Amino acid sequence: MGWSLSSCSKGKAEVAFPERVKIVEVGPRDGFQMETAFIPTDLKVKVIDLVAEAGVSKVEATAFVSPEVIPQLGDSHEVMAGIRRRPGIRYTALVPNLKGMERALAAGVDGVRLVVCATETYNQRNVGMSIAQSLEVCGQMLERAEPSGLPVEAVIAVAFGCPFEGEVPEDRVVTLARNFVVQGITELSIADSVGLANPVRIRRLLSRLQEEIPDIELSLHLHDTRGLGLANVLSALELGIGAFDSSIGGLGGCPITQGGTGNISTEDLVNMCHEMGIETGIDLDAIRRASREMERFLDRKLPSHVLAAGTREELFARIAASARS
Repeated sequence: MGWSLSSCSKGKAEVAFPERVKIVEVGPRDGFQMETAFIPTDLKVKVIDLVAEAGVSKVEATAFVSPEVIPQLGDSHEVMAGIRRRPGIRYTALVPNLKGMERALAAGVDGVRLVVCATETYNQRNVGMSIAQSLEVCGQMLERAEPSGLPVEAVIAVAFGCPFEGEVPEDRVVTLARNFVVQGITELSIADSVGLANPVRIRRLLSRLQEEIPDIELSLHLHDTRGLGLANVLSALELGIGAFDSSIGGLGGCPITQGGTGNISTEDLVNMCHEMGIETGIDLDAIRRASREMERFLDRKLPSHVLAAGTREELFARIAASARS
């Protein structure tokens, strides 16, 4: 990965940021599953296609879970069958267990994600298993995926705090990460599922993971519950982290946390990166079209700042137009 230099460290040493970051769109899974009104399958497909056309290289398109648990994602097979596959884009799915993985394989996904929570209570609530059992399932999934070469990515959820157990020790997250590496996982997402992280905690945990487990590809999944989402991105960028999950319009949330908001907004993240000179490969206007499709259907404003206020250039243009009038 190349690097770009940006002078932003008290006028002394320069801070190196990645020249390019990979943004993983998780709205069609993490965002949609929080909505109580059923989103029509054809709209889900349309939004995924819009996101792909915008230049997102990886989309978490759905989850293969029990429709009784998450009715919103009961049409996962239909969604995967309906999308227009674009070359170079990975269409992945979240799977809770081996049964879900078999369904995902049958639907032709390009990769699967397995979530293991950093606390026993949350893991039991989330997938009905202990952490040890989830790790065992991960091993089974890797064995099942090996013949086809299907990528299996692990996610450590509630890595920065749990609504049931409170603070999560860093040692526990590092131990989980080591277990994944031993099993053969090469892609690991660290998730602030509730929005409890701050830039210092992001730097501390990720620095430790980079030092102690250097061979794994790290990404970050952030929520903006307390308004620290993009600040946490900046802290990770300073460490060279080059992959982030985000959701169109800032859709999403935490179903068991009062006041829990969605993921960081894709358009806010794209806009920040572009203003900092970091490439994403994503057309900001195009990604906003996908967000507006959801705003129209949901009949409410989404929390994305760029969706509401526009870009820096658009702001200047409005000021100039106002001065002329």
